[in-house]
Amino acid sequence: MHAIQITGTGGPEVLAPTELPDPHAGPGELLVEVAVAGVNYIDTYQRQGIYPVPLPFVPGLEGTGRVRSAGAGSGFAVGDRVAWSETLGSYAELVTVPGDKAVAVPDGVSDEAAVGALLQGMTAHFLVHDTYPVAPGDDVLVHAAAGGVGLLLTQLAVARGARVIATVSTAEKEELARAAGAAEVIRYTEVDDLATAVRELTGGTGVAVAYDSVGRTTFDASLAALRRRGTLVLFGAASGPVPPVDPQRLNAAGSVFLTRPKLYDHTHTTGELRARAAEVYRAVADGSLDVRIGHRYPLTEARTAHEDLQARRTTGKLLLLPAPGQPG
Repeated sequence: MHAIQITGTGGPEVLAPTELPDPHAGPGELLVEVAVAGVNYIDTYQRQGIYPVPLPFVPGLEGTGRVRSAGAGSGFAVGDRVAWSETLGSYAELVTVPGDKAVAVPDGVSDEAAVGALLQGMTAHFLVHDTYPVAPGDDVLVHAAAGGVGLLLTQLAVARGARVIATVSTAEKEELARAAGAAEVIRYTEVDDLATAVRELTGGTGVAVAYDSVGRTTFDASLAALRRRGTLVLFGAASGPVPPVDPQRLNAAGSVFLTRPKLYDHTHTTGELRARAAEVYRAVADGSLDVRIGHRYPLTEARTAHEDLQARRTTGKLLLLPAPGQPG
């Protein structure tokens, strides 16, 4: 099969197209023909070695496709459409997926939407339902609001009655954030003090929750933008990891809360994974959750996808499209 392999951690240049032996499904496993693979920031962290993975490895945790063969006890049959969000090796034409990590894709959801709504959609879902249960009337700050998670997070927060204040970098991204339901949009490239700008939009009170996937460059502003007893949800580090934080800062900011959640802890059991995925897919199927596909790349252009993602040249969901039979 054709795949992308990493033999040494580093920049996007370490993403090497190659040919590898076809994998096989064992008991409880599925061998899936990958129709679409998702590109996520966690892939860049694993590529760089920030999240260590034994070398060599095929990156990519997320995808969708049809089952080619099913091991005993996998729970699926040949020909079933499935998706997954935590199976390393998805930047490939074929991948072996544990049956208990797979979810069924409804007929009303396309392959592209199934990927675009899974890892990022479930992330947005647990952020607004569990990490901080957004309530009607809440002022909510969403950084990188035109990104894959940001657009979904904005829609889900608005659906729960929140007033979303979005941050973006360009006029194009502002338009996307407003289309997703953001009531206010701040272009962070055009303000001197982001926290002050947020507070002005909330009458000086601050936001109930700040959802921050950017990290190093936005953390201080997110903290300063919170209302008394507000919550800062740090769920990514697109600009780099946040330096160690003195807990006394949370006291000084108004008895605020800081949390660093991850999807795995909110899909830890098969039941929770499938229930959360089903809720997201229902919203996609009935049109209440719009999945924006930002760009599609051939599998062999995984390097370009990572470069574009880390340079913040993208909006929405990035996809890799394996093309069976094409040179690696």
